[in-house]
Amino acid sequence: MNKAVFITGAQSGTGYGIAEFFAKNGWDVFITSRDGEEAEKAAKKLSDTYGVFSKGYECNIGSEQQVIDIFNDIDSTGRFVKTVILNAANMGFDSKDPAAGQDFWTVPVNDFQAVFETNLVWNFTIIRQAAVRMRENGGGSVVFISSNTAYRAIPNRAAYSASKGGINSLSKALAVDLGQYGIRCNVVLPGTIKTERWVQMGNKQIVNGTLTPIGDISDFEDIANACFFLGTDLSKNITGTELIVDGGMSCQLYPQILNELKIKAQE
Repeated sequence: MNKAVFITGAQSGTGYGIAEFFAKNGWDVFITSRDGEEAEKAAKKLSDTYGVFSKGYECNIGSEQQVIDIFNDIDSTGRFVKTVILNAANMGFDSKDPAAGQDFWTVPVNDFQAVFETNLVWNFTIIRQAAVRMRENGGGSVVFISSNTAYRAIPNRAAYSASKGGINSLSKALAVDLGQYGIRCNVVLPGTIKTERWVQMGNKQIVNGTLTPIGDISDFEDIANACFFLGTDLSKNITGTELIVDGGMSCQLYPQILNELKIKAQE
C-alpha cells in the first residue's frame, strides 16, 4: 500500500503548508476541513502541483461516523495513512470579537466546552481510526500541533491553553498505550505563526520578532519541517516528546526589549 499523510485543517495556512511539504517529498496527502469544497480545492492543487495522489474531505466536529467513513474511503484508494498530523483547532476566541478571546466572567459554558470537544475529543476519534490501520500495517506516527501557550498562558484564552496542555498529556499517554504496536506519538508546539490573520493585524500584532531571542517568529515551513521530522522515520526512535518551534519565545524569563523600554522610560 502507498504511504500517505492525513492532515486536519489543511485547506489553507499552516495545515496546507504542512501538506505541501509532505507532497514535495513524494507523499500522498489526505486533508480535511469543515468546508468540504475548500478541502477538495486544496487537494487538487497539491495533486496538480506535485503529481501526488491527494483527496480532501469535509470533517465536522462530533461526528465519529463521519471519521469512520473517511478512513474507510481512504482504504478504498489502496493507501495507508502512515502519519496523522492533527492541526485543526478551536482557537478559543469570542465568536463576536476574536481579539477578545473568551472572557472568564461571561463566556458561555458551551463555548468553553467546545474548545475541548475539538482539540481533544475530536482528535481522539481520528487517532483511533488511524491507529487501527497502523496496528495492522506495522506502525505509524501521530503528530499533534499544540502551542507554547500550554506552558505560557495568555489573557482570556484559558480554554485554549488548557486544551493544549491536555494535548501534550494525551500524546504522552498514547505514546505509552500505542508504542507496542509501533505507533509513535509526539507534539509540535508552535509560538506565533505568520498566518494571514497575523499579517492583517499590522501594527496591532502582539508577538513578532522583536520579542523572540532569535529575532523572528515561525513561518509555515518551520512548522512543516518539525512535523516532517516527527512524522517520518527521521525520528523512528522518538515518542512521547515535545518539540517547541517558537524562536525561543518560551525559553526566556522576559523579552530583552523590556530592558530597552525600561532604560528609555528612565531617560
